Amino acid sequence: MPALSPTMTSGNIGPWKKNVGDAIAPGDVLVEIETDKAQMDFEYQEDGVLARILKPTGSKDVAVGNLIAIVVEEGTDISAFQDFTAESVGGEAQAPSPPEEEFLGSSNPPKSSPGPVESGGPTPSGGRIDTVMERDGRINASPLAKKIALEKGIALKDVKGTGEGGRITKADVENYKPTGVSSASSTPATASTDIPLTSMRKTIASRLQASKNTNPHYYVSSSLSVSKLLKLRQALNASAKGEYKLSVNDFLIKAVANALLKAPTVNSSYREDEDVIRQFSNADISVAVATPVGLMTPIVKNADTRGLVSISNEVKSLSGRARDGKLKPEEYQGGTFTISNMGMNPAVERFTAIINPPQAGILAVGTVKKVAVEGKDGGVEWDEQIVVTGSFDHRVVDGAVAGEFLRELKKLIENPLEMLL
Repeated sequence: MPALSPTMTSGNIGPWKKNVGDAIAPGDVLVEIETDKAQMDFEYQEDGVLARILKPTGSKDVAVGNLIAIVVEEGTDISAFQDFTAESVGGEAQAPSPPEEEFLGSSNPPKSSPGPVESGGPTPSGGRIDTVMERDGRINASPLAKKIALEKGIALKDVKGTGEGGRITKADVENYKPTGVSSASSTPATASTDIPLTSMRKTIASRLQASKNTNPHYYVSSSLSVSKLLKLRQALNASAKGEYKLSVNDFLIKAVANALLKAPTVNSSYREDEDVIRQFSNADISVAVATPVGLMTPIVKNADTRGLVSISNEVKSLSGRARDGKLKPEEYQGGTFTISNMGMNPAVERFTAIINPPQAGILAVGTVKKVAVEGKDGGVEWDEQIVVTGSFDHRVVDGAVAGEFLRELKKLIENPLEMLL
């Protein structure tokens, strides 16, 4: 199993593109592998013949470095590998994984004395107790077991614990089947469907949780008039006669890139391991894209030096390949700042986003709304506006700097001709 991304520790096996006995040339796609980022082609880089497939399509969580197939030189008798297994060369290594019992709300499991056992059973020390309750009167169950029991409406006092000292575990709750009428305190479990976690969803969860726990987020919002921008966009698209079609997001990417150069502290990342704040001279804008398997952030590189049409074409290409799971690692790894635009949903006026580490900021963009404003003659006029909310890492970006960035962004959005100069 190859490591197809820097953070990959295991992967899932997709469709095999070669059958046993097929010849393989350098660059041939051997198999599709679902990494922690995307579904990717594994291109073999040597000549050979596929002698045996050890991990069939659908194999889950195969650790990096473990055998998934045997490739031999052309002319080798592949029948010799018919009964070959991973155990033939010492078995398999396991990918790092969290323990089954996670202690919610704490990074360290609480210390406790050995738990009791069911009535009449011996304790680990050889003594006896006659209850499944801890000495302070609480049920002896793991925090995760308690959480699942609460969600499913299961009374823990009805569950028999199989853990050490009679402790009720996650598995005990999940496998619990009531034998009769439940107690009055319990409620019927809600009908539900369990959706298996993909490698990508696990990575999204761990990275966003780490970002929220590590980066001291704070938020700054601003209302931006887009009336002039929408008129300019309409005029440019009309003059293009179908050669291109600019979106509001294309203008936002260009404006954010230019504003970052005016407020370069925002275009930085906190590098604790190197004891530096790294400030970038170019603006590589990560664009949040919803895909069937989760959120991805392909990068429009050097957006500050590119024209609107170039940005538009790049976004369309990257977004399409992101949804198809065909992005290359260098197309989504990196970036100096992220834009998350939910403006296509008219119900979303504003929202806040979680910083994409190791970046120091992300801009959340709401939908366009018509707002009544005071006109030049004192009357009321309608203005089209969006609300943007920046999430910033306070280790890097102070409040005044965030305000400066939004001021520069506001100038560009409300005077969009400046982006064409």
